[in-house]
Amino acid sequence: MPLATRTAYKKTSRTSLIPRRQPQANPDHRRRGARHASLAVAATVCAFAFTPRAHAQTPSPLGEWQYSAGIPLEKLYQPDRPDFEARLGVGATFEPRYDGSDRYHMMAGPSIDLRYKDTLFGSTGEGFGVNFLQGQNWRLSIAAAYDLGRRGNDDPTRLNGMGNINPAPLMKIAGEYVISKDFPLVFRGAFTRSFGGSNGWTADFGAYMPLPGSSQHFYWFAGPSVTFADSNYMQSWFGVTPQQSAASGYRQYDASPGLKSAGFGITMVYFVNKHWFVSADGAIKRLLGSAAHSPIIQTKTEGVCDVSINYQF
Repeated sequence: MPLATRTAYKKTSRTSLIPRRQPQANPDHRRRGARHASLAVAATVCAFAFTPRAHAQTPSPLGEWQYSAGIPLEKLYQPDRPDFEARLGVGATFEPRYDGSDRYHMMAGPSIDLRYKDTLFGSTGEGFGVNFLQGQNWRLSIAAAYDLGRRGNDDPTRLNGMGNINPAPLMKIAGEYVISKDFPLVFRGAFTRSFGGSNGWTADFGAYMPLPGSSQHFYWFAGPSVTFADSNYMQSWFGVTPQQSAASGYRQYDASPGLKSAGFGITMVYFVNKHWFVSADGAIKRLLGSAAHSPIIQTKTEGVCDVSINYQF
């Protein structure tokens, strides 16, 4: 959730919004310059606010990139930020009861994002970690996060006899790369290991960028994502053991590793004033591979939306 101080914000926004006069420029150059200026404004404002999440990284239709949207743009467009930054808020999420469920529920909780010198971070979006290698337009990080798992009473009718997937700590290694200031397309990849719960690995890949219409008070990005998972993860979340089959009535099913899902998401932020901002997300995801053929799946396509109110110090 990187945001600039009031002075830096005004300075950067003013610089981005006032074009330099180029009397000799031809129309093509002016059009290209306008497009680049628009992208620069959008990316600059994106750099001022990362959208915090109000829940742990339990499987969700949200793209993995949406948990840290805007962060890699901050250093590119606003390198002179305070050493310590803090953003606090509260949010609510409307999402499936479990991965593959056609029933939804509401979850609410705090959103927290703390950052120190672009090195240490702690947030409900990314977890608690460190950027151990980084450049002007890229970074590599390692973080600890948390998965709430899946309980049978999340949906007693559909999950009866399936038992629980216990909550578990996660280790995440992630990397991000921004193409350039003129074309602020962000690529992100993350590899996550669960210690407990599924005891499995997932690999998430996504890309996003600011969209036209972004300004110094409002911005939005959009982009696709895809997720792969190993056999431990897939069997825990989508497989049915002989014991579970006998208890639940579902047929026995062995889930295979590989492609798990693909999706598309949109993230939006509106600044009420220099301290308060409102964020919202929406995403749709399609289960693929052996996940899509699991007998416990009620729907292959699922969505999510969330909103949060946040205060930046």
